[in-house]
Amino acid sequence: MNLKGRSFLTLKDFSEAEILYFLDLAARLKDKKKRGVQVDVLRGKNVALIFEKTSTRTRCSFEVAAHDLGMGSTYLDPKSSQIGKKESIKDTARVLGRMYEGIEYRGYGQEIVEELAKYAGVPVWNGLTNEYHPTQMLADMLTIREHFGTLKGLRLAYMGDARYNMGNSYMVVCAKLGMHFVACAPEKYFPDPELVGECERFAEESGGTITLTENITVGTRNADIICTDVWVSMGEPDEVWEERIRDLSPYKVTREVMENAGEKAIFLHCLPSFHDLGTEIGREIHEKYGIDDMEVTDEVFESPQSLVFEEAENRMHTIKAVMAATLGADRYV
Repeated sequence: MNLKGRSFLTLKDFSEAEILYFLDLAARLKDKKKRGVQVDVLRGKNVALIFEKTSTRTRCSFEVAAHDLGMGSTYLDPKSSQIGKKESIKDTARVLGRMYEGIEYRGYGQEIVEELAKYAGVPVWNGLTNEYHPTQMLADMLTIREHFGTLKGLRLAYMGDARYNMGNSYMVVCAKLGMHFVACAPEKYFPDPELVGECERFAEESGGTITLTENITVGTRNADIICTDVWVSMGEPDEVWEERIRDLSPYKVTREVMENAGEKAIFLHCLPSFHDLGTEIGREIHEKYGIDDMEVTDEVFESPQSLVFEEAENRMHTIKAVMAATLGADRYV
C-alpha cells in the first residue's frame, strides 16, 4: 500500500483496503508505543498545525504523534495565523508547503482544507471541518475493532444531530467498511440527501446499509455501537441551544437506550461531553434550562459500556498512522 504524498481530507477519498491499512498501521504503532519502542523515523521533518477552532484532543494527538515520529511541529492558533484574513488560503498553502512536510487544518468549511491541499504541494490532514472529521473516524474504528475483533457487519447507531461532521463521517466510514449505519434523529436533523445517496452507493459495494429513522426503539435495537456528539457545534450561536435541547432531548443516550441495544453494545463519544455539571457551560445550561446533562447521561458515560477514553487515546495512534503513511515512513515502522 503506497499512500505517500496523499492528503487526508475525507474518508470518501479512500478505499476500504486503504482505511483498513491505516487501522493496521495504527495498531502496530500503538503496540510499539506500549512497549517503549521508538519510531522516530521522520527526524528532521516538520509539520504545521493550523487551528482556527481550538481543541484539546486533536492538538495533543498531532503534537505527540509528530514528536514520537521525530518531527517538529508549529502550532498556529486563530491569533497566530493570518489564513483567510490578511493572506489567502492559496498563498498560505504555498508558503507553508515550502517550509513544512505536512499541514494539519482544523476549522470551518471543507472547502478551506481542500484548497490548502490543492496548493500546498505536501500532504494536508483534516483535523475537523464543519462537514467531516476523518481522523476521529479512524480512532473510533480502531476502538471498535479492538473491542469486537471485527468491523464488517456491525450496527452503529448515531443519535442526535446527524447533519454535520460526526454524523456525516460515521455514515461515510460505515458505508466504506460494510457496517450498518443508523441515523437516529428528528427528520430535520437527518444528513444531506446527496451525501446519503453517495454513501448508499458505497454501502452497495461493501455490504453495508444506511438507515435514517426518528424511532429511537427501532434505531437502537440490537445496535453494537451507540454514538452521539454535543448538540451545538463549535462556532454556532448561543441562540440555538434552546431549540436543540427541545428537539434532541428525546434522543439523549440513556440507560434505557443502552438496554435496548443490548448488553454487548458499547458507547462512544468524541468528547467533550456534557454528561454532568462539571463544566462551566454545563452549569450555565443547568441554570438556564434546569437540566443536569445533555446528549448522554452520566450513568452511561461512566458505565463499563463506555469506551470514550480508549477512543480518545486512539486519536493519537491513528493520527500517527496517517502522518507516517502519507509521509512515506510506514514501511519503516
